[in-house]
Amino acid sequence: MQARAARTRQALVDAAATEFDRHGYAGTSMVQVCRAAGITTGALTFHFGSKSELADAVQGRGCGTVRAAVDRVRTAPRPALDLVVELTVRLARLLEDDATVRSAARLTRERPGAYPGGWSACWLPTVRELAHRAQRMGQLRAGTPPAAVANLAAYLLAGTETATRAALEAARKPDAAEQLQQLWGIALRGICADRDT
Repeated sequence: MQARAARTRQALVDAAATEFDRHGYAGTSMVQVCRAAGITTGALTFHFGSKSELADAVQGRGCGTVRAAVDRVRTAPRPALDLVVELTVRLARLLEDDATVRSAARLTRERPGAYPGGWSACWLPTVRELAHRAQRMGQLRAGTPPAAVANLAAYLLAGTETATRAALEAARKPDAAEQLQQLWGIALRGICADRDT
């Protein structure tokens, strides 16, 4: 009985993640989720008393996936700045491949403060920590504040989410992770050619 209840709950969270990803919080109804999961409304309300509870479960699963990726990268024996790039590229791939992660990001925007921390709280503190480590290890150019590196990562991932969502809505394969890797290459080299003044 418990195994069946766990499977039902998982099916509901999976279906909700897909619906929230496609239609957003306001555009998703409990009936849509039931239909997508092939589960009765009674079973849904047994597991989740409200749409908000269901959205919390989706965000919790998405953030869990993100935290697992963060933990794998954080401890790698590589230069901290390389780890910032690697982490953001991994997150970009998760945005491309995982509706639950995309839903967690979207729900954080659409329900600010509803879920503790939200999408960026799952990874941004680690990026900040790595940026400070990079500064201590002499990996940042003089005058480059670690906070600016973290802000750059946040802006790049926001753009990655937008580009991924646009590609998926147009039924194209997203290539945001590749583009993000290229952008980091440009940012790390700088874009201003040396010139005489």
